[in-house]
Amino acid sequence: MPQQLWPSDGVIFDRTCTDCPRLARFLVEGRQEYPDYHCAPVAPFGDAKARLIVVGLAPGFHGANASGRPFTGDHAGLLLYRTLHRFGFASRPESTSRDDGLKLFDCRITNSVKCVPPENKPTPAEIRTCNRYLTAELNRRPAAPILLTLGSIAHNAALRALTLKPADYKFAHAAEHELPTGQTLLNSYHCSRYNTNTGRLTEKMFADVFARARKLLDALK
Repeated sequence: MPQQLWPSDGVIFDRTCTDCPRLARFLVEGRQEYPDYHCAPVAPFGDAKARLIVVGLAPGFHGANASGRPFTGDHAGLLLYRTLHRFGFASRPESTSRDDGLKLFDCRITNSVKCVPPENKPTPAEIRTCNRYLTAELNRRPAAPILLTLGSIAHNAALRALTLKPADYKFAHAAEHELPTGQTLLNSYHCSRYNTNTGRLTEKMFADVFARARKLLDALK
């Protein structure tokens, strides 16, 4: 049986949310052009009791927006799931569809913005509006001890969700921040096609961050 997505309870995730008018219109247009696409808010995916939460930016139009699972169907997901599998967080190295049987272990993937934005660029207002879902997720008890953010937008969104000031925790690839919540925040450049194709993010750089997450989690056992 395929692993279930995070349940819609109206707090952590709401599949019917239309609070961002621009994004809601974009989804309607997407459904008209691609009726087989998910074209709705994309739920977090993974272990409900995960100690590692990976926070991305937003669904890609032909990726998660199509498949209904974070980082599934787009270039960024190729590196992410391969790396998760390498460090024991995923049952297989590739995520192909929402019902492919892939499972995550002690890990959950979510996004700062749950709906696909035009040109992959959510506005600051949309990031703020959607932050309440991330707030509910990151403050769920017991809280995940390790947060790994992909890119500066996800980094800032996670800090705001924890009522912390982004200015106090500077984003940098491979940076590690001890938070007053008792959690550890790890940073990585986003595994986007742009970052990997330009060499800004190499596979080794990405793997090193997840190796650190694995080491921290193993030390908690």
